[in-house]
Amino acid sequence: MHLIIVGLSHKTAPIEIRERLTFPAHKQAEALSLLTSDDRIAEAVIISTCNRTEIYAVASGDDEGVDAVIDFMATYHSLDRHELVRSLYMHRSEDVVRHLFRVVSSLDSMVIGEAQILGQVKEGYEHALGNGATGKVFNKLFRQSFEVGKRVRTETEIGENAVSISYAAIELAKKVFDTLQGRTILILGAGKMSELTAKHLVSNGVKTVLVANRTFERAQDLASRFNGEAVRYDDLYTRMRDADVVISSTSATHYVITKEQVAQSMRGRGGRPLFLIDIAVPRDIEPAVNELGNVFLYDIDELTGVVESNLEERMREARRAEAIIDEEFAAFMRWRESLEVQPTIAAIRARAEVIREGELEKAYRRLGDLSDKDRQTVDALTSAIVNKMLHGPTQRLKQAAEAKDGYEYIETARHLYGLDESEGRGHGRLRDMLNRRAKEITEITEITSGEAGDSLGC
Repeated sequence: MHLIIVGLSHKTAPIEIRERLTFPAHKQAEALSLLTSDDRIAEAVIISTCNRTEIYAVASGDDEGVDAVIDFMATYHSLDRHELVRSLYMHRSEDVVRHLFRVVSSLDSMVIGEAQILGQVKEGYEHALGNGATGKVFNKLFRQSFEVGKRVRTETEIGENAVSISYAAIELAKKVFDTLQGRTILILGAGKMSELTAKHLVSNGVKTVLVANRTFERAQDLASRFNGEAVRYDDLYTRMRDADVVISSTSATHYVITKEQVAQSMRGRGGRPLFLIDIAVPRDIEPAVNELGNVFLYDIDELTGVVESNLEERMREARRAEAIIDEEFAAFMRWRESLEVQPTIAAIRARAEVIREGELEKAYRRLGDLSDKDRQTVDALTSAIVNKMLHGPTQRLKQAAEAKDGYEYIETARHLYGLDESEGRGHGRLRDMLNRRAKEITEITEITSGEAGDSLGC
């Protein structure tokens, strides 16, 4: 069981490359079917967002799995393999687990703490699950990753503070108004930052968008994107009476909104508060506007200060999130290693049992007729010797499997007991016997020790 990731993200590839490697939802069934048809890939999940494309796989081997996934990506998207590799990163084994846990916790996102990535990973997993591309390992890993993401969101405040100018504006607006639902915004200027801030305000419940610009056609164009209304520039202060939020971002070199003009607009508002966001440099709004009652003005520096403060807070929360990831990572690795050690112990006991039974048959033939009681005594004696000889080593093997290099102990044990020697040498009968015995021993162990639930990933 070899875990691998092959992917690229905003950290390794520009948008021109990322957009060529997407796997839209309606194409994932086909992509997963092609990927898992490769004998080297046992399970697969594809995560595809605007900022990352990652393929997680359970593979027959580390290098074989990585090669299989890169071949698939290059072929599926008709890309030059050598050019593609330059933008890719690869993770193997335990690094896969830690990377996934950091992704769902939004610690690997362009904006730390953003909430969308957890849902995007869930969507990718559900596509894989629904198309039969996952099994025991990924069902356990991804479901645990969702618990990690949930814990990080609930046990830390990593997503509580705005870390962009537009989100900071929304955070401040929510402090002025009980709710943004049904509010009206007035945009002065048709710049990108004004548009982005307006977009976020609309997504938070703002109902009506008014757009004023010196060029009326540009006002009409921007207003149409929000099903809003274009306002003649001369009507700016009249329509300001209808607005709850004003966003100003023009290229003027002087104040375009003054204290006197806002004061006149406020007289027709019936005491309703007015929130002004000045994101222009030079500033559009006279700072003295803030002296008016029920008027709240924030400029770009104040918004930037909010963002920087919130970034520092998110970084502190990120450290708390890393501690949660460490805890969940250790739990998953213990589960994964138990999958390897239990079959190995069962195979060791099965081989010992086959040897014991073979030697018993030889002894019985040499000893001649024995009573049933004598046979039971000899059988019990040999069983006790085998059990006592194996008890210590198998217990220590279980303990060693929990260590970081646990696989090395397991591989050493398999080599010392010759568990893999029957593979490929025509020893089909011995192999079948060992597998049958190992299965019987595993079933007995699960029933008597209550480990059946764990072995199913429950």
